[in-house]
Amino acid sequence: MSDNNIMKGGPGTGLLILSAVVLVVSFGYVMFQLMTVGHAAFNVSSKLPWGQPISTYLYFALASSGLGLIASLPLVFGFKQYYGIAKRAIFLAFIILISGMAVLALELGHTFRMLWAIPFNMQIQSAMFWMGVFYAADLLFLLWKFQKMEAGDWDSRNTKIIGIASFLGVLLASGNLALIFGMMSMRPFWYDGSLPIYFYLTAITSGMAALVFFTYLAYGFTRSNMPEKLQIVFTGGLPKLFATVLGLTILFVTVRAITGLYANNPEVYHVWADYLFASPLYILSLVFGLLLPFALMMSAKLRVNPQIQILVAVLTFGGLFAERYYFVVGGQVIPLFQGTWAWDMLQYTPSVTEWALTIMGAAMMFTLYVLGEKYFDLSAAPQLERAPRTAEPRQATA
Repeated sequence: MSDNNIMKGGPGTGLLILSAVVLVVSFGYVMFQLMTVGHAAFNVSSKLPWGQPISTYLYFALASSGLGLIASLPLVFGFKQYYGIAKRAIFLAFIILISGMAVLALELGHTFRMLWAIPFNMQIQSAMFWMGVFYAADLLFLLWKFQKMEAGDWDSRNTKIIGIASFLGVLLASGNLALIFGMMSMRPFWYDGSLPIYFYLTAITSGMAALVFFTYLAYGFTRSNMPEKLQIVFTGGLPKLFATVLGLTILFVTVRAITGLYANNPEVYHVWADYLFASPLYILSLVFGLLLPFALMMSAKLRVNPQIQILVAVLTFGGLFAERYYFVVGGQVIPLFQGTWAWDMLQYTPSVTEWALTIMGAAMMFTLYVLGEKYFDLSAAPQLERAPRTAEPRQATA
């Protein structure tokens, strides 16, 4: 079948130029602000130190982890019907994590100091130290796995070992990222031992949205342009899996909300009642970013419709980005060491520089994505051996 990937032609070149220009402009603006104004260009403070750049990094990092977990279906657990999405999922996981790390690096006060301060200080009791270790290992295994797939080695013993190591790396990285928040007893909204499970679920959901959107983008949002193996995936088990993780995400959000609204800890209750559910944007993100996509994907007819799949991916993108933002900021709006007895819920609105940093991360992701589509066959899959046909018995002759 001929390759109808439009990213390899003129449309891809146009998107590459546009995303590269946005990347350069946004990066230039952020660097100018950091060199002239410094960290004061961000609307954060000592009372609310983590803003939109951290939520953007969290969004990118978990989307990358979700893509890694999705790729493990054929590469680790042997669901070979998903081979057609594995290579693109691995590539997207790599470039999305790189983009998220770029956002995090520019959010830090000393961007390059982390290159030696974090690894050589050996703060092994810090969850942030292990976040760096596990995500560095995650990047290494993603790159190694992609190199094996590019060389056509999908099922050798070494490749399977790398795949298992990559899967474990993803679990450790995203689980440890959850513990950075979940172990903070002084931040009651975050303090939750089940947070790693929530991060795994939402990671797969955001990774699924990224995979669906970027695969359709490669083929001009037309499923008939896709290779046959991809078409089978997008009309078979993948939509059902998407619906399942959306439903589980909604369930987990509901459980957290009900628990928070009935909590006898005012620092948890007031975040849900007076910050999250008091925000029309948060409510809209739940309705249109999770509930509507789930309702659409629950219909057997609608969930295999290409336009519905694209719409659901875009809505889920926006819904989970808002969820990351409200999760990060919501854990800090109650003043630390003051609580509700010195009532003054902190106010935060992202600055222009913080928005530029988010745009820079997205532009970097699109730039790397188009380059990957142009120079690699991301829809490649191994040729599966077919079971031999049983010979038909000959009719006896008289």
